[in-house]
Amino acid sequence: MKYNTKLTLKIYWSEARAYIWLIIPLFICVIGGSALGVIIPLYFKRFFDVLTHTANHILVIRNLLTILVSIAFLEAARWVLWRIANFTNNYFQPTVMAKLADKSFQYLHQHSFTYFNSNFVGSLVKRVNWFIRAFESVADKITWNLLPLFVDLSVVIFVLFKKDTHLGMGVLLWLTIFLIVNWIFTSYKLRFDIERNEAETKATGILADTITNHTNVKLFVGYQREVATFRAAMDRVRRLRWFTWNLDGVFEAVQGLLVVILELGIFYVAIILWQKQILTVGDFVLIQSYMIIIFDKVWDFGKIIRHLFSDLSDAEEMTVILNTPHEIQDIPKAKNLVVTTGAIEFQKVDFFYHETRQIFSKLTFLVKPQEKVALVGPSGAGKSTIVKLLLRMHEVANGKILVDNQIISRVTQQSLWNNISLVPQEPILFHRTLLENIRYGKLEATDEEVITAAKLAHCHEFISEFPDQYNTYVGERGVKLSGGERQRVAIARAILRNAPILILDEATSSLDSESEHLIQDALTKLMQNKTVIVIAHRLSTIMKMDRILVVDHGKIVEEGNHVSLLKKPSSLYYKLWQLQAGGFIQ
Repeated sequence: MKYNTKLTLKIYWSEARAYIWLIIPLFICVIGGSALGVIIPLYFKRFFDVLTHTANHILVIRNLLTILVSIAFLEAARWVLWRIANFTNNYFQPTVMAKLADKSFQYLHQHSFTYFNSNFVGSLVKRVNWFIRAFESVADKITWNLLPLFVDLSVVIFVLFKKDTHLGMGVLLWLTIFLIVNWIFTSYKLRFDIERNEAETKATGILADTITNHTNVKLFVGYQREVATFRAAMDRVRRLRWFTWNLDGVFEAVQGLLVVILELGIFYVAIILWQKQILTVGDFVLIQSYMIIIFDKVWDFGKIIRHLFSDLSDAEEMTVILNTPHEIQDIPKAKNLVVTTGAIEFQKVDFFYHETRQIFSKLTFLVKPQEKVALVGPSGAGKSTIVKLLLRMHEVANGKILVDNQIISRVTQQSLWNNISLVPQEPILFHRTLLENIRYGKLEATDEEVITAAKLAHCHEFISEFPDQYNTYVGERGVKLSGGERQRVAIARAILRNAPILILDEATSSLDSESEHLIQDALTKLMQNKTVIVIAHRLSTIMKMDRILVVDHGKIVEEGNHVSLLKKPSSLYYKLWQLQAGGFIQ
Protein backbone atom coordinates (compact mmCIF):
# COMPACT_ATOMS: atom_id res chain seq x y z
CA MET A 1 0.00 0.00 0.00
CA LYS A 2 2.80 2.44 0.87
CA TYR A 3 4.30 1.89 -2.56
CA ASN A 4 0.96 2.51 -4.29
CA THR A 5 0.32 5.59 -2.14
CA LYS A 6 3.66 7.04 -3.23
CA LEU A 7 2.80 6.21 -6.83
CA THR A 8 -0.60 7.88 -6.51
CA LEU A 9 0.94 11.05 -5.09
CA LYS A 10 3.66 10.92 -7.77
CA ILE A 11 1.02 10.73 -10.53
CA TYR A 12 -0.97 13.57 -8.98
CA TRP A 13 2.14 15.72 -8.66
CA SER A 14 3.28 14.96 -12.22
CA GLU A 15 0.07 16.55 -13.52
CA ALA A 16 -0.18 19.32 -10.90
CA ARG A 17 3.38 20.64 -11.20
CA ALA A 18 2.65 21.97 -14.68
CA TYR A 19 0.56 24.57 -12.85
CA ILE A 20 3.16 25.58 -10.27
CA TRP A 21 2.45 29.17 -11.26
CA LEU A 22 -0.98 28.66 -9.64
CA ILE A 23 0.15 26.52 -6.71
CA ILE A 24 2.66 29.11 -5.39
CA PRO A 25 0.23 32.06 -5.14
CA LEU A 26 -2.46 29.70 -3.85
CA PHE A 27 -0.25 28.51 -0.99
CA ILE A 28 1.02 32.03 -0.25
CA CYS A 29 -2.55 33.29 0.12
CA VAL A 30 -3.57 30.32 2.30
CA ILE A 31 -0.51 30.80 4.54
CA GLY A 32 -1.15 34.53 4.78
CA GLY A 33 -4.86 34.12 5.48
CA SER A 34 -4.20 31.46 8.13
CA ALA A 35 -1.47 33.49 9.84
CA LEU A 36 -3.70 36.57 10.04
CA GLY A 37 -6.43 34.43 11.62
CA VAL A 38 -4.04 33.60 14.48
CA ILE A 39 -2.58 37.10 14.76
CA ILE A 40 -5.96 38.81 15.16
CA PRO A 41 -6.56 37.32 18.69
CA LEU A 42 -3.44 39.24 19.83
CA TYR A 43 -5.35 42.45 19.14
CA PHE A 44 -8.35 41.17 21.09
CA LYS A 45 -5.94 40.48 23.98
CA ARG A 46 -4.87 44.14 23.85
CA PHE A 47 -8.52 45.16 23.55
CA PHE A 48 -9.46 43.47 26.84
CA ASP A 49 -6.29 44.63 28.56
CA VAL A 50 -7.17 48.23 27.65
CA LEU A 51 -10.80 47.66 28.59
CA THR A 52 -9.85 46.59 32.12
CA HIS A 53 -7.63 49.64 32.57
CA THR A 54 -9.16 52.14 34.96
CA ALA A 55 -7.33 55.20 33.62
CA ASN A 56 -8.83 58.05 31.57
CA HIS A 57 -12.02 56.81 29.92
CA ILE A 58 -11.57 58.99 26.85
CA LEU A 59 -8.07 57.61 26.33
CA VAL A 60 -9.35 54.07 26.85
CA ILE A 61 -12.10 54.54 24.25
CA ARG A 62 -9.62 56.06 21.80
CA ASN A 63 -7.30 53.09 22.24
CA LEU A 64 -10.16 50.64 21.87
CA LEU A 65 -11.27 52.26 18.61
CA THR A 66 -7.70 52.21 17.31
CA ILE A 67 -7.50 48.48 18.06
CA LEU A 68 -10.84 47.88 16.32
CA VAL A 69 -9.62 49.72 13.20
CA SER A 70 -6.49 47.53 13.21
CA ILE A 71 -8.63 44.40 13.54
CA ALA A 72 -10.88 45.58 10.69
CA PHE A 73 -7.82 46.14 8.47
CA LEU A 74 -6.45 42.66 9.26
CA GLU A 75 -9.84 41.03 8.69
CA ALA A 76 -10.13 42.80 5.31
CA ALA A 77 -6.65 41.62 4.29
CA ARG A 78 -7.53 38.11 5.42
CA TRP A 79 -10.78 38.21 3.44
CA VAL A 80 -8.92 39.27 0.27
CA LEU A 81 -6.29 36.55 0.65
CA TRP A 82 -8.90 33.81 1.10
CA ARG A 83 -10.89 35.03 -1.92
CA ILE A 84 -7.77 35.02 -4.11
CA ALA A 85 -6.94 31.52 -2.86
CA ASN A 86 -10.48 30.34 -3.54
CA PHE A 87 -10.68 31.60 -7.14
CA THR A 88 -7.16 30.38 -7.91
CA ASN A 89 -8.08 26.93 -6.66
CA ASN A 90 -11.30 26.99 -8.70
CA TYR A 91 -9.17 27.07 -11.86
CA PHE A 92 -6.35 24.83 -10.65
CA GLN A 93 -8.24 21.77 -9.45
CA PRO A 94 -10.71 21.28 -12.37
CA THR A 95 -7.83 21.70 -14.83
CA VAL A 96 -5.69 19.02 -13.18
CA MET A 97 -8.71 16.73 -12.76
CA ALA A 98 -9.37 16.99 -16.51
CA LYS A 99 -5.71 16.10 -17.18
CA LEU A 100 -5.95 13.08 -14.86
CA ALA A 101 -9.16 11.95 -16.56
CA ASP A 102 -7.50 12.23 -19.95
CA LYS A 103 -4.42 10.32 -18.73
CA SER A 104 -6.57 7.56 -17.24
CA PHE A 105 -8.70 7.31 -20.38
CA GLN A 106 -5.69 7.04 -22.68
CA TYR A 107 -3.77 4.55 -20.57
CA LEU A 108 -6.79 2.36 -19.85
CA HIS A 109 -7.72 2.05 -23.53
CA GLN A 110 -4.16 1.00 -24.38
CA HIS A 111 -4.51 -2.14 -22.28
CA SER A 112 -4.97 -5.38 -24.20
CA PHE A 113 -8.22 -7.06 -25.17
CA THR A 114 -7.46 -9.73 -22.57
CA TYR A 115 -7.28 -7.09 -19.84
CA PHE A 116 -10.79 -5.82 -20.63
CA ASN A 117 -12.11 -9.37 -20.82
CA SER A 118 -10.80 -9.96 -17.29
CA ASN A 119 -12.36 -6.86 -15.67
CA PHE A 120 -15.92 -5.69 -15.20
CA VAL A 121 -16.85 -2.53 -17.10
CA GLY A 122 -18.57 -1.02 -14.05
CA SER A 123 -15.51 -1.70 -11.91
CA LEU A 124 -13.18 0.05 -14.39
CA VAL A 125 -15.48 3.08 -14.65
CA LYS A 126 -15.64 3.29 -10.85
CA ARG A 127 -11.83 3.19 -10.57
CA VAL A 128 -11.39 6.06 -13.03
CA ASN A 129 -14.04 8.20 -11.33
CA TRP A 130 -12.73 7.54 -7.82
CA PHE A 131 -9.17 8.28 -8.93
CA ILE A 132 -10.19 11.71 -10.24
CA ARG A 133 -12.40 12.54 -7.26
CA ALA A 134 -9.64 11.42 -4.89
CA PHE A 135 -7.33 14.09 -6.33
CA GLU A 136 -9.91 16.77 -5.59
CA SER A 137 -10.32 15.49 -2.05
CA VAL A 138 -6.57 15.13 -1.42
CA ALA A 139 -5.84 18.59 -2.85
CA ASP A 140 -8.63 20.10 -0.71
CA LYS A 141 -7.26 18.53 2.45
CA ILE A 142 -3.72 19.72 1.76
CA THR A 143 -4.78 23.23 0.76
CA TRP A 144 -7.61 23.97 3.14
CA ASN A 145 -6.80 21.74 6.11
CA LEU A 146 -3.22 20.56 6.52
CA LEU A 147 -1.47 23.76 5.38
CA PRO A 148 -3.62 26.05 7.58
CA LEU A 149 -3.21 23.55 10.43
CA PHE A 150 0.58 23.74 10.20
CA VAL A 151 0.56 27.55 10.00
CA ASP A 152 -1.97 28.03 12.82
CA LEU A 153 -0.27 25.68 15.25
CA SER A 154 3.20 27.09 14.47
CA VAL A 155 2.07 30.64 15.21
CA VAL A 156 0.11 29.59 18.32
CA ILE A 157 3.08 27.71 19.82
CA PHE A 158 5.44 30.58 18.99
CA VAL A 159 3.18 33.13 20.71
CA LEU A 160 2.64 30.92 23.76
CA PHE A 161 6.39 30.32 24.11
CA LYS A 162 6.86 34.11 24.00
CA LYS A 163 4.29 34.44 26.78
CA ASP A 164 5.71 31.69 28.96
CA THR A 165 7.84 28.62 28.33
CA HIS A 166 5.54 26.42 30.43
CA LEU A 167 2.52 27.33 28.27
CA GLY A 168 4.37 26.70 25.03
CA MET A 169 5.98 23.47 26.19
CA GLY A 170 2.71 22.11 27.58
CA VAL A 171 0.81 22.72 24.33
CA LEU A 172 3.70 21.38 22.20
CA LEU A 173 3.91 18.17 24.28
CA TRP A 174 0.13 17.68 24.08
CA LEU A 175 0.12 18.20 20.30
CA THR A 176 2.96 15.72 19.86
CA ILE A 177 1.11 13.03 21.80
CA PHE A 178 -2.16 13.80 20.05
CA LEU A 179 -0.69 13.63 16.55
CA ILE A 180 1.25 10.42 17.26
CA VAL A 181 -1.91 8.74 18.56
CA ASN A 182 -3.74 9.90 15.43
CA TRP A 183 -1.05 8.50 13.17
CA ILE A 184 -0.97 5.09 14.92
CA PHE A 185 -4.74 4.79 14.78
CA THR A 186 -4.91 5.84 11.13
CA SER A 187 -2.23 3.33 10.13
CA TYR A 188 -4.11 0.58 11.95
CA LYS A 189 -7.44 1.45 10.32
CA LEU A 190 -6.02 1.85 6.81
CA ARG A 191 -5.93 -1.86 5.98
CA PHE A 192 -9.62 -2.18 6.85
CA ASP A 193 -10.42 0.82 4.62
CA ILE A 194 -8.64 -0.92 1.73
CA GLU A 195 -10.49 -4.15 2.43
CA ARG A 196 -13.78 -2.23 2.45
CA ASN A 197 -12.95 -0.59 -0.90
CA GLU A 198 -12.16 -3.97 -2.45
CA ALA A 199 -15.47 -5.32 -1.19
CA GLU A 200 -17.30 -2.29 -2.63
CA THR A 201 -15.56 -2.83 -5.99
CA LYS A 202 -16.64 -6.48 -6.03
CA ALA A 203 -20.23 -5.52 -5.23
CA THR A 204 -20.17 -2.87 -7.99
CA GLY A 205 -18.88 -5.46 -10.44
CA ILE A 206 -21.72 -7.85 -9.56
CA LEU A 207 -24.25 -5.05 -10.00
CA ALA A 208 -22.84 -4.06 -13.40
CA ASP A 209 -22.64 -7.69 -14.57
CA THR A 210 -26.24 -8.46 -13.67
CA ILE A 211 -27.56 -5.26 -15.23
CA THR A 212 -25.70 -6.06 -18.46
CA ASN A 213 -27.14 -9.58 -18.37
CA HIS A 214 -30.60 -8.62 -17.13
CA THR A 215 -32.22 -10.71 -19.88
CA ASN A 216 -30.44 -13.87 -18.73
CA VAL A 217 -31.35 -13.12 -15.12
CA LYS A 218 -35.03 -13.05 -16.07
CA LEU A 219 -35.23 -15.80 -18.65
CA PHE A 220 -33.07 -18.29 -16.74
CA VAL A 221 -34.93 -17.53 -13.49
CA GLY A 222 -31.73 -16.33 -11.86
CA TYR A 223 -33.34 -13.46 -9.95
CA GLN A 224 -33.29 -15.05 -6.49
CA ARG A 225 -29.78 -16.44 -7.01
CA GLU A 226 -28.41 -13.07 -8.14
CA VAL A 227 -30.20 -11.27 -5.31
CA ALA A 228 -28.58 -13.68 -2.84
CA THR A 229 -25.14 -13.18 -4.42
CA PHE A 230 -25.45 -9.39 -4.37
CA ARG A 231 -26.86 -9.43 -0.84
CA ALA A 232 -23.90 -11.50 0.36
CA ALA A 233 -21.46 -9.06 -1.28
CA MET A 234 -23.23 -6.06 0.24
CA ASP A 235 -23.39 -7.76 3.63
CA ARG A 236 -19.61 -7.97 3.61
CA VAL A 237 -19.48 -4.26 2.72
CA ARG A 238 -21.94 -3.55 5.54
CA ARG A 239 -19.87 -5.42 8.12
CA LEU A 240 -16.65 -3.68 7.07
CA ARG A 241 -18.36 -0.27 7.15
CA TRP A 242 -19.80 -1.01 10.58
CA PHE A 243 -16.38 -2.03 11.90
CA THR A 244 -14.48 0.95 10.42
CA TRP A 245 -17.13 3.42 11.54
CA ASN A 246 -16.98 1.99 15.07
CA LEU A 247 -13.22 2.48 15.03
CA ASP A 248 -13.85 6.14 14.19
CA GLY A 249 -16.30 6.39 17.08
CA VAL A 250 -13.82 4.90 19.57
CA PHE A 251 -11.07 7.24 18.50
CA GLU A 252 -13.28 10.31 18.65
CA ALA A 253 -14.04 9.38 22.27
CA VAL A 254 -10.28 9.25 22.98
CA GLN A 255 -9.83 12.61 21.23
CA GLY A 256 -12.56 14.18 23.33
CA LEU A 257 -10.82 13.02 26.52
CA LEU A 258 -7.48 14.49 25.38
CA VAL A 259 -9.16 17.81 24.58
CA VAL A 260 -10.66 18.08 28.07
CA ILE A 261 -7.26 17.32 29.64
CA LEU A 262 -5.56 20.09 27.64
CA GLU A 263 -8.23 22.70 28.32
CA LEU A 264 -8.28 22.12 32.07
CA GLY A 265 -4.50 21.78 32.28
CA ILE A 266 -3.67 24.93 30.29
CA PHE A 267 -6.03 27.10 32.34
CA TYR A 268 -4.67 25.67 35.57
CA VAL A 269 -1.19 26.77 34.51
CA ALA A 270 -2.59 30.15 33.36
CA ILE A 271 -4.14 30.79 36.80
CA ILE A 272 -0.81 30.16 38.49
CA LEU A 273 0.92 32.54 36.06
CA TRP A 274 -1.82 35.16 36.64
CA GLN A 275 -1.21 34.94 40.39
CA LYS A 276 2.43 35.70 39.69
CA GLN A 277 1.26 38.66 37.52
CA ILE A 278 2.88 37.11 34.44
CA LEU A 279 -0.44 36.96 32.57
CA THR A 280 -3.21 39.51 32.23
CA VAL A 281 -6.97 39.20 31.70
CA GLY A 282 -6.35 39.77 28.00
CA ASP A 283 -4.00 36.78 28.01
CA PHE A 284 -6.87 34.59 29.22
CA VAL A 285 -8.91 35.77 26.21
CA LEU A 286 -5.91 35.03 23.97
CA ILE A 287 -5.45 31.54 25.45
CA GLN A 288 -9.15 30.76 25.09
CA SER A 289 -9.07 31.90 21.44
CA TYR A 290 -6.01 29.75 20.80
CA MET A 291 -7.60 26.77 22.54
CA ILE A 292 -10.59 27.06 20.21
CA ILE A 293 -8.24 27.21 17.19
CA ILE A 294 -6.19 24.24 18.43
CA PHE A 295 -9.24 22.09 19.20
CA ASP A 296 -10.84 22.93 15.87
CA LYS A 297 -7.68 22.15 13.90
CA VAL A 298 -6.49 19.04 15.70
CA TRP A 299 -9.96 17.56 16.01
CA ASP A 300 -10.23 17.84 12.26
CA PHE A 301 -6.70 16.47 11.91
CA GLY A 302 -7.79 12.99 12.94
CA LYS A 303 -10.59 12.99 10.38
CA ILE A 304 -8.42 14.64 7.75
CA ILE A 305 -5.69 12.01 8.01
CA ARG A 306 -8.18 9.14 8.02
CA HIS A 307 -10.07 10.56 5.07
CA LEU A 308 -6.82 11.38 3.30
CA PHE A 309 -5.70 7.77 3.51
CA SER A 310 -9.21 6.68 2.56
CA ASP A 311 -9.00 8.91 -0.54
CA LEU A 312 -5.62 7.44 -1.41
CA SER A 313 -6.98 3.92 -0.96
CA ASP A 314 -9.88 4.87 -3.26
CA ALA A 315 -7.34 5.98 -5.86
CA GLU A 316 -5.13 2.93 -5.39
CA GLU A 317 -7.03 0.65 -7.75
CA MET A 318 -6.61 3.08 -10.65
CA THR A 319 -2.98 3.62 -9.67
CA VAL A 320 -2.46 -0.12 -10.05
CA ILE A 321 -3.96 0.07 -13.55
CA LEU A 322 -1.72 3.02 -14.47
CA ASN A 323 1.29 1.13 -13.12
CA THR A 324 0.43 -2.12 -14.92
CA PRO A 325 2.52 -2.34 -18.10
CA HIS A 326 0.47 -2.77 -21.24
CA GLU A 327 0.49 -6.42 -22.17
CA ILE A 328 0.92 -5.69 -25.88
CA GLN A 329 3.01 -2.66 -26.85
CA ASP A 330 4.57 -1.27 -29.96
CA ILE A 331 8.31 -1.76 -30.10
CA PRO A 332 10.42 1.45 -30.01
CA LYS A 333 10.37 3.19 -33.39
CA ALA A 334 7.84 0.72 -34.80
CA LYS A 335 7.01 1.43 -38.43
CA ASN A 336 3.58 1.67 -40.00
CA LEU A 337 2.30 -1.40 -41.80
CA VAL A 338 2.13 -0.88 -45.55
CA VAL A 339 -0.21 -3.29 -47.31
CA THR A 340 0.21 -3.68 -51.06
CA THR A 341 -1.03 -7.20 -51.81
CA GLY A 342 -2.49 -8.42 -48.50
CA ALA A 343 -0.59 -11.70 -48.12
CA ILE A 344 -0.83 -13.24 -44.63
CA GLU A 345 1.57 -15.83 -43.30
CA PHE A 346 1.80 -17.74 -40.03
CA GLN A 347 5.30 -19.16 -39.49
CA LYS A 348 5.70 -21.86 -36.81
CA VAL A 349 3.41 -20.04 -34.37
CA ASP A 350 3.14 -21.28 -30.78
CA PHE A 351 0.44 -19.90 -28.52
CA PHE A 352 -0.67 -20.65 -24.96
CA TYR A 353 -3.62 -19.53 -22.88
CA HIS A 354 -2.63 -18.89 -19.25
CA GLU A 355 0.91 -20.19 -19.99
CA THR A 356 -0.25 -23.78 -19.50
CA ARG A 357 -2.94 -24.52 -22.07
CA GLN A 358 -1.27 -24.81 -25.46
CA ILE A 359 -3.50 -23.90 -28.40
CA PHE A 360 -1.06 -23.90 -31.32
CA SER A 361 2.24 -25.65 -31.86
CA LYS A 362 4.29 -24.69 -34.94
CA LEU A 363 1.16 -23.48 -36.76
CA THR A 364 2.13 -22.62 -40.33
CA PHE A 365 0.00 -21.54 -43.29
CA LEU A 366 -0.11 -18.89 -46.02
CA VAL A 367 -3.00 -16.82 -47.30
CA LYS A 368 -2.09 -15.57 -50.75
CA PRO A 369 -2.72 -11.98 -51.88
CA GLN A 370 -6.46 -11.36 -52.34
CA GLU A 371 -7.23 -15.01 -51.61
CA LYS A 372 -10.55 -15.87 -49.95
CA VAL A 373 -9.90 -18.38 -47.19
CA ALA A 374 -12.41 -19.95 -44.81
CA LEU A 375 -11.59 -21.40 -41.39
CA VAL A 376 -13.90 -24.20 -40.33
CA GLY A 377 -13.85 -26.82 -37.64
CA PRO A 378 -15.46 -27.86 -34.36
CA SER A 379 -16.03 -25.31 -31.61
CA GLY A 380 -12.86 -24.69 -29.63
CA ALA A 381 -10.62 -25.84 -32.49
CA GLY A 382 -8.78 -22.49 -32.59
CA LYS A 383 -10.42 -20.65 -35.50
CA SER A 384 -11.18 -17.42 -33.61
CA THR A 385 -7.79 -17.55 -31.90
CA ILE A 386 -6.09 -17.39 -35.32
CA VAL A 387 -7.96 -14.17 -36.03
CA LYS A 388 -7.18 -12.76 -32.58
CA LEU A 389 -3.46 -13.42 -33.11
CA LEU A 390 -3.59 -11.72 -36.49
CA LEU A 391 -5.23 -8.69 -34.84
CA ARG A 392 -2.67 -8.83 -31.99
CA MET A 393 -5.36 -9.29 -29.39
CA HIS A 394 -2.83 -11.79 -28.03
CA GLU A 395 0.90 -12.17 -28.54
CA VAL A 396 2.37 -15.36 -29.95
CA ALA A 397 4.75 -17.29 -27.70
CA ASN A 398 7.03 -18.25 -30.57
CA GLY A 399 7.04 -17.88 -34.32
CA LYS A 400 5.99 -15.02 -36.56
CA ILE A 401 2.89 -13.62 -38.22
CA LEU A 402 3.55 -11.56 -41.35
CA VAL A 403 1.43 -9.30 -43.53
CA ASP A 404 3.10 -8.59 -46.87
CA ASN A 405 6.38 -9.88 -45.39
CA GLN A 406 6.19 -7.43 -42.47
CA ILE A 407 6.21 -9.00 -39.00
CA ILE A 408 3.13 -7.60 -37.29
CA SER A 409 4.86 -7.41 -33.88
CA ARG A 410 7.27 -4.88 -35.40
CA VAL A 411 4.69 -2.51 -36.82
CA THR A 412 2.37 -0.18 -34.94
CA GLN A 413 -0.88 -1.69 -33.74
CA GLN A 414 -2.79 1.29 -35.11
CA SER A 415 -1.47 0.74 -38.63
CA LEU A 416 -2.24 -2.99 -38.38
CA TRP A 417 -5.84 -2.39 -37.37
CA ASN A 418 -6.17 0.37 -39.94
CA ASN A 419 -5.56 -2.18 -42.70
CA ILE A 420 -8.03 -4.77 -41.42
CA SER A 421 -11.82 -4.66 -41.35
CA LEU A 422 -13.53 -6.99 -38.89
CA VAL A 423 -17.18 -7.95 -38.91
CA PRO A 424 -17.60 -9.90 -35.63
CA GLN A 425 -20.21 -12.47 -34.78
CA GLU A 426 -21.75 -10.21 -32.16
CA PRO A 427 -21.10 -6.61 -33.23
CA ILE A 428 -21.20 -4.08 -30.40
CA LEU A 429 -22.35 -0.57 -31.25
CA PHE A 430 -21.85 2.74 -29.45
CA HIS A 431 -24.81 4.44 -27.84
CA ARG A 432 -24.68 6.97 -30.64
CA THR A 433 -26.60 7.59 -33.84
CA LEU A 434 -26.65 5.12 -36.71
CA LEU A 435 -24.77 7.70 -38.79
CA GLU A 436 -21.98 7.89 -36.22
CA ASN A 437 -21.80 4.11 -35.78
CA ILE A 438 -21.39 3.45 -39.50
CA ARG A 439 -19.01 6.38 -39.95
CA TYR A 440 -16.77 4.90 -37.23
CA GLY A 441 -15.27 2.79 -39.99
CA LYS A 442 -14.05 5.94 -41.76
CA LEU A 443 -14.30 9.08 -39.67
CA GLU A 444 -13.72 11.46 -42.58
CA ALA A 445 -16.53 9.91 -44.68
CA THR A 446 -19.31 12.17 -45.91
CA ASP A 447 -22.98 11.54 -45.16
CA GLU A 448 -23.44 10.42 -48.76
CA GLU A 449 -20.66 7.82 -48.41
CA VAL A 450 -22.23 6.53 -45.22
CA ILE A 451 -25.64 6.18 -46.88
CA THR A 452 -24.08 4.42 -49.89
CA ALA A 453 -22.40 1.89 -47.58
CA ALA A 454 -25.68 1.41 -45.71
CA LYS A 455 -27.50 0.69 -48.94
CA LEU A 456 -24.90 -1.89 -49.98
CA ALA A 457 -25.30 -3.60 -46.59
CA HIS A 458 -29.10 -3.35 -46.84
CA CYS A 459 -29.28 -1.15 -43.75
CA HIS A 460 -30.93 1.72 -45.54
CA GLU A 461 -34.26 -0.09 -45.71
CA PHE A 462 -34.80 -0.42 -41.94
CA ILE A 463 -33.02 2.86 -41.11
CA SER A 464 -35.48 4.75 -43.35
CA GLU A 465 -38.36 3.42 -41.25
CA PHE A 466 -37.11 5.14 -38.06
CA PRO A 467 -38.57 8.61 -37.36
CA ASP A 468 -35.06 10.06 -36.98
CA GLN A 469 -33.58 7.77 -39.64
CA TYR A 470 -29.75 8.03 -39.55
CA ASN A 471 -29.92 10.24 -36.43
CA THR A 472 -31.56 7.43 -34.45
CA TYR A 473 -29.70 6.47 -31.27
CA VAL A 474 -29.19 2.71 -31.07
CA GLY A 475 -29.00 2.35 -27.27
CA GLU A 476 -26.19 0.93 -25.15
CA ARG A 477 -24.32 -1.75 -27.12
CA GLY A 478 -26.97 -1.36 -29.86
CA VAL A 479 -29.80 -2.93 -27.82
CA LYS A 480 -32.51 -1.00 -29.71
CA LEU A 481 -31.67 -2.92 -32.88
CA SER A 482 -32.25 -6.60 -33.61
CA GLY A 483 -29.28 -8.93 -33.95
CA GLY A 484 -29.61 -8.92 -37.73
CA GLU A 485 -29.83 -5.13 -37.86
CA ARG A 486 -26.70 -4.79 -35.74
CA GLN A 487 -24.94 -7.24 -38.05
CA ARG A 488 -25.87 -5.21 -41.11
CA VAL A 489 -24.65 -1.99 -39.47
CA ALA A 490 -21.34 -3.72 -38.77
CA ILE A 491 -21.12 -4.82 -42.41
CA ALA A 492 -21.90 -1.28 -43.57
CA ARG A 493 -19.09 -0.04 -41.34
CA ALA A 494 -16.70 -2.54 -42.94
CA ILE A 495 -17.84 -1.58 -46.43
CA LEU A 496 -17.15 2.07 -45.63
CA ARG A 497 -13.74 1.26 -44.16
CA ASN A 498 -12.72 -0.63 -47.31
CA ALA A 499 -9.52 -2.03 -45.77
CA PRO A 500 -7.35 -4.37 -47.90
CA ILE A 501 -7.80 -7.27 -45.44
CA LEU A 502 -11.28 -8.37 -44.42
CA ILE A 503 -12.20 -10.73 -41.58
CA LEU A 504 -15.73 -12.10 -41.32
CA ASP A 505 -16.37 -13.89 -38.05
CA GLU A 506 -19.76 -15.55 -38.52
CA ALA A 507 -20.85 -12.32 -40.19
CA THR A 508 -24.24 -13.67 -41.26
CA SER A 509 -24.99 -15.73 -38.16
CA SER A 510 -27.67 -13.36 -36.85
CA LEU A 511 -29.50 -12.95 -40.15
CA ASP A 512 -32.66 -14.61 -41.35
CA SER A 513 -32.54 -16.37 -44.72
CA GLU A 514 -33.91 -13.40 -46.65
CA SER A 515 -31.48 -10.92 -45.06
CA GLU A 516 -28.61 -13.35 -45.54
CA HIS A 517 -29.40 -13.62 -49.23
CA LEU A 518 -29.36 -9.84 -49.57
CA ILE A 519 -26.10 -9.44 -47.64
CA GLN A 520 -24.28 -12.25 -49.41
CA ASP A 521 -24.46 -10.09 -52.52
CA ALA A 522 -23.05 -7.12 -50.54
CA LEU A 523 -20.30 -9.29 -49.08
CA THR A 524 -19.35 -10.56 -52.52
CA LYS A 525 -18.82 -6.97 -53.61
CA LEU A 526 -17.03 -6.14 -50.37
CA MET A 527 -14.61 -9.06 -50.80
CA GLN A 528 -13.48 -7.99 -54.25
CA ASN A 529 -9.78 -7.16 -54.48
CA LYS A 530 -9.27 -8.02 -50.81
CA THR A 531 -7.60 -10.73 -48.81
CA VAL A 532 -10.43 -12.37 -46.91
CA ILE A 533 -10.54 -14.71 -43.91
CA VAL A 534 -13.96 -16.09 -43.07
CA ILE A 535 -14.86 -18.02 -39.92
CA ALA A 536 -18.06 -19.96 -40.42
CA HIS A 537 -19.96 -22.77 -38.78
CA ARG A 538 -22.64 -22.70 -41.47
CA LEU A 539 -20.68 -24.36 -44.24
CA SER A 540 -23.18 -23.26 -46.90
CA THR A 541 -21.81 -19.71 -46.56
CA ILE A 542 -18.24 -20.62 -47.55
CA MET A 543 -18.81 -22.93 -50.52
CA LYS A 544 -17.39 -20.36 -52.94
CA MET A 545 -14.20 -19.68 -50.99
CA ASP A 546 -10.91 -20.13 -52.85
CA ARG A 547 -9.62 -22.38 -50.09
CA ILE A 548 -10.93 -23.91 -46.89
CA LEU A 549 -8.68 -24.64 -43.91
CA VAL A 550 -10.10 -27.22 -41.53
CA VAL A 551 -8.87 -26.57 -37.99
CA ASP A 552 -9.02 -29.16 -35.24
CA HIS A 553 -7.24 -29.16 -31.86
CA GLY A 554 -5.08 -26.20 -32.88
CA LYS A 555 -3.85 -27.75 -36.13
CA ILE A 556 -4.78 -27.44 -39.78
CA VAL A 557 -5.78 -31.00 -40.53
CA GLU A 558 -7.20 -30.50 -44.04
CA GLU A 559 -7.25 -27.88 -46.76
CA GLY A 560 -8.73 -27.46 -50.21
CA ASN A 561 -11.85 -26.05 -51.80
CA HIS A 562 -15.38 -27.23 -51.08
CA VAL A 563 -15.55 -29.69 -53.95
CA SER A 564 -12.16 -31.32 -53.32
CA LEU A 565 -12.78 -31.75 -49.59
CA LEU A 566 -16.13 -33.44 -50.19
CA LYS A 567 -14.40 -36.04 -52.35
CA LYS A 568 -12.81 -37.46 -49.18
CA PRO A 569 -15.53 -39.30 -47.21
CA SER A 570 -13.10 -39.89 -44.35
CA SER A 571 -12.32 -36.19 -43.94
CA LEU A 572 -13.52 -34.06 -41.02
CA TYR A 573 -14.96 -31.54 -43.47
CA TYR A 574 -17.07 -34.25 -45.10
CA LYS A 575 -18.42 -35.27 -41.69
CA LEU A 576 -19.23 -31.68 -40.77
CA TRP A 577 -20.97 -31.19 -44.12
CA GLN A 578 -22.99 -34.34 -43.70
CA LEU A 579 -24.12 -33.24 -40.25
CA GLN A 580 -25.36 -29.92 -41.60
CA ALA A 581 -26.67 -31.02 -44.98
CA GLY A 582 -28.12 -34.34 -43.86
CA GLY A 583 -29.23 -33.35 -40.39
CA PHE A 584 -28.50 -35.07 -37.10
CA ILE A 585 -30.87 -37.98 -37.62
CA GLN A 586 -28.97 -41.01 -38.81
